[in-house]
Amino acid sequence: MTRFGYFLTCEEYTPDELIEQAVLAEEAGFEALWISDHFHPWNDEQGESAFVWSVIGALSQACNLPVTTAVTCPTVRIHPAIVAQAAATSAAMLKGRFILGLGSGEALNEHILGDPWPSADIRLEMLEEAVELIRELWKGDFVTHRGEYYTTDTARIYTLPEQPPEIWISGFGPKATDLAARIGDGYVTTTPDRELLQRFLDGSGGKPAMIGIKVSWAPTQEEGIDHAHRLWGTSGLPGELAQVLPSPRHFEQGAELVTKEQTASTVTCGSDLDAHVAALTECVEAGFEEVYVANMGPHWREMIREYGKSVLPRLRGEGSA
Repeated sequence: MTRFGYFLTCEEYTPDELIEQAVLAEEAGFEALWISDHFHPWNDEQGESAFVWSVIGALSQACNLPVTTAVTCPTVRIHPAIVAQAAATSAAMLKGRFILGLGSGEALNEHILGDPWPSADIRLEMLEEAVELIRELWKGDFVTHRGEYYTTDTARIYTLPEQPPEIWISGFGPKATDLAARIGDGYVTTTPDRELLQRFLDGSGGKPAMIGIKVSWAPTQEEGIDHAHRLWGTSGLPGELAQVLPSPRHFEQGAELVTKEQTASTVTCGSDLDAHVAALTECVEAGFEEVYVANMGPHWREMIREYGKSVLPRLRGEGSA
């Protein structure tokens, strides 16, 4: 049976709001949490970007839901040894209710220390080595590693959970999806692409997959579209632009090419329950075991409440409630 979770977007909401969302999501009947990991928001209108590991620590004390990072990049901005320590601490605080979602990242977050932004193929090589190193460090022994991209010298992680977390890998194209199938415990995406999902399932032997989507709850569809376009018009940028543009300013420039009509055609906006049920049903029917939903805009309390009252029961076959 599909598990439905709530997606905490650190780019749009303050840390206190994220914690309140998590508490309300648990009360509403959501079964798990996703949380994004960014240094920058996608644009200045979003206006936030909390340090994810601090927020996860607070989540471990505020609610009892499992948490998945969606996703962390362990390759450039933060050394994989530090990610390994942060994830181990998070898993220990969450009593094992933690999955480390990893991906190859975006220049938006990873260029900040002045390092060059590698090509996509090299980024995937770096990700594979990072995953190997993280898993080795989670064994609890001293690790001296001299790889192609990373070095550690007698590094040991002392605070560990009873069992190491699973590592799920993000994939938005064939090469990344193949890597996820080969080295990941599961697959993470934000697009209900059945072809890529089947590619992952075939390559992994049927490992699980999770997806996150965004909706814009509002009293009217028009207001919802306004919030979605103002805050997340950058999501409509095509191709690899999201991976290579270096700053919110550049994303804002690119988003000028995305029309409000394009946003309206791709995002569920407003408060029509049928539309919200349909958006999540598409993900279920595509074959995802876990579906996470984020809200865009100021009406997140209403969205969480109505999902708990009406949308989640319908998705679970419990009637309109």
